[in-house]
Amino acid sequence: MIPISDDNPTLRAPIVTWLLLGAIGATWVFVQGAGLNALALASSVCNLGLVPGELTGLARVGFAVPLGDGLACVIDQEPINRFTPVTSMFLHGSWGHILGNCLFFWVFGNNVEDSMGRLRFLVFYVVCGLAAAAAQVVVDPASPVPMVGASGAISGVMGAYLILYPRVRVNMLFIFIIIIRIIPLPAWVVLLYWFGLQVITGLPQLNQIDAAGGSGVAVWAHVGGFVAGLVLVKLFENRDLTSRRTGWRHRLHPDHP
Repeated sequence: MIPISDDNPTLRAPIVTWLLLGAIGATWVFVQGAGLNALALASSVCNLGLVPGELTGLARVGFAVPLGDGLACVIDQEPINRFTPVTSMFLHGSWGHILGNCLFFWVFGNNVEDSMGRLRFLVFYVVCGLAAAAAQVVVDPASPVPMVGASGAISGVMGAYLILYPRVRVNMLFIFIIIIRIIPLPAWVVLLYWFGLQVITGLPQLNQIDAAGGSGVAVWAHVGGFVAGLVLVKLFENRDLTSRRTGWRHRLHPDHP
């Protein structure tokens, strides 16, 4: 099931959400070659992606991780490595990766921004992304595998949405062979189901040498970002905006919770 929209109108244009989506898209096209140039994609992931073992110094310098035909990411000690917890948030590994992240951010980000205000939301997004990166590093501090994606920060946004609007209906696109349906579900069902999947997927990785590479997805970054969103949302929330939004939503959807 894929979220495509929610019954949660905004009071103001979500400028920061749009700008972040634009930055993610521009990075994918102009830095990563839109996935069409294997060398550009591999170089961006290797040089700007977060490598836990480079941050902690626990990965052996010179160790090479294959990234494709004739391509490998070699562990180094370049100064840029200390900035990769931020740069990695704007990188992705494929079209499916970036489109999936942007869709989730499109559905949930505008409402959280509208409940915090633009500057608070930007800071919240970055902090959740850093918390997500920290979670993955803690799980496997010696990993030589690059981690990229906005999903850690977006997971924080989803955690915030769960606290702020647990009963709002999220329209889920359900596809099963030839059956296609749009099913409205409460946000708490959608988000707790998603979070549960991340935890279930991540548990086996705790017993692996390479936690980032077990499923190809750094799910503990998702878990860390989501938990950060749950914990920090009330610190960043603008209660006046949330109250106004709730009243506006009830006027537009009087039959909805």
